[in-house]
Amino acid sequence: MSPLRPYDHTRSTSTFTGTTRKEHRMRIRTAVPIALTAATALAGSLLAAAPVSAAGHQGGLHLGTVQYDGPGKDDRSKRSLNAEWVDIHNNGRKKLQLKGLKLKDDTGYTYTFGSYTIGAGKTVRVRTGKGGNGSGTVYWNRGSYVWNNTGDKARLIKPGGKLLDSCSWKRSTSANKGVKSCH
Repeated sequence: MSPLRPYDHTRSTSTFTGTTRKEHRMRIRTAVPIALTAATALAGSLLAAAPVSAAGHQGGLHLGTVQYDGPGKDDRSKRSLNAEWVDIHNNGRKKLQLKGLKLKDDTGYTYTFGSYTIGAGKTVRVRTGKGGNGSGTVYWNRGSYVWNNTGDKARLIKPGGKLLDSCSWKRSTSANKGVKSCH
């Protein structure tokens, strides 16, 4: 018995399949359009099945908008400190418990969520200053600013320490008004 050999282009028939070159080319010409049609249909069905929210963000929880330089004078008043904030948005389909989630800046200032549930499609605003936590707003209860007007980076960190999302910005200007849209 002779060993199996691949198609020999120097002969008129394949030693492996016994087909002529013309028959071989015809099979390829017929198979390629069918394969391309099938691949296109599969790709289209996969795209149609992907949720709309997945297009903008990889996960359900992410940093939204940061007001790192609140309007008005930085005088450390309650009003001024609370004009500095970070929005955290849940674009997922389920509510999420944020207990243990951390919001951190470049200096190392860290806000750790207590028991707080954020609904699907909802946003929670973390204000730097003092106040009473409620639906959609929590307070860091600091007496000094966290986010640097000259540039900083906000990090959202899972309770286990893994980085979930981050957002950085440069100096506050009259054009950006101290606001950064992270996504």
